[in-house]
Amino acid sequence: MIYGIGTDICDVRRIRASIEKHGDRFANKVLAEGEIKVWKFRTARWPERGVRYLATRFSAKEAFSKAVGMGMRMPMTWRLCEIANERSGKPYVVLHGGLKEWFEAQGLVAHVTVTDESDYAASFVVVEKKDP
Repeated sequence: MIYGIGTDICDVRRIRASIEKHGDRFANKVLAEGEIKVWKFRTARWPERGVRYLATRFSAKEAFSKAVGMGMRMPMTWRLCEIANERSGKPYVVLHGGLKEWFEAQGLVAHVTVTDESDYAASFVVVEKKDP
């Protein structure tokens, strides 16, 4: 059964401006530890790829917060929600701490997709309630 659906679109130019203004502080606020490693690697190889990576993660976390119906309030925080990728590239949600505990207690599972094109990054999340 569907518990919630969330979508978000993010202006990549806004993310780029935040990085230019705040440097790593913005990324460190939004990204989980595993994501920070990927962001630094991508940024070092090609800075624009790093910007797009950060934009897709920002968008996906916004979409996830909408799908679970919390917005950005406890236990939902930027760093407790991580968007990782399988070897195939397929994104998936990894939760940490109190957010993970809450999510599992509700018997939920999340599905996420992300995309970016020129000036925009977009995400879509479906959260399902597992069958008892």
